[in-house]
Parts: sequence; structure tokens; C-alpha cells
Amino acid sequence: MTNNNGKMNREEAGRKGGETTAKNHDKEFYQEIGQKGGEATSENHDKEFYQEIGQKGGEATSDSHGKEFYQEIGEKGGEARANQRDGDGSSDGSSNGKMSREEAGLNGGEKSRR
Repeated sequence: MTNNNGKMNREEAGRKGGETTAKNHDKEFYQEIGQKGGEATSENHDKEFYQEIGQKGGEATSDSHGKEFYQEIGEKGGEARANQRDGDGSSDGSSNGKMSREEAGLNGGEKSRR
């Protein structure tokens, strides 16, 4: 896309610049700039900022997924946690009075069905 002077417009220039950057850099480059961006964001924003974007993300996810989605991820989370070993030597976490990880995941899946 060009304007009347035969020059690229801003959108075209940005797209070409992005393509060139992608060709010249690897995954580690993007991980590094992402980490730097995250660190800068955390320095410039407070707890309320993260609560607000978390809530917006949760609402968007809720709007686009049904109860089956939450049931499935709750069950998967419970199964994954049950397959990990607890640090206290107990396989079900019951020695410290807490519900097992598998039970918590399954309970979460059950509650999302309602």
C-alpha cells in the first residue's frame, strides 16, 4: 500500500518491519523482550491494575467458554496435581488436614457444572 507520494503508509511499514524483525531474531530474543516488558509493567502498575486485568480476562473467558470447559480443566488440574508427589511425604496431603489436590480439582470441576 502506498500513498499519493509513492511512499509506504504506516501500516505497511509496520508490517514489513515486523516481518524483518521476525526473520532476524530467534525465540530467546522474544522471551527476553517479553520478560523486560513484564518487569517494566510490574514496576509501573500496582495490585489493583493486575486485579482489574485478571477480572477482565476471567470475564472474557467465562463469556466464551461453557461449563464443560471449566469441568474439564478442573478435572485435569486435579489429576495432574494428584500425580505429583507432595513435599510432606504424604501421597494425598491428608496429614496436614487439607483436602487432596485431586479432590480439590474434582470439586472445582463439579462446582463449575452447576
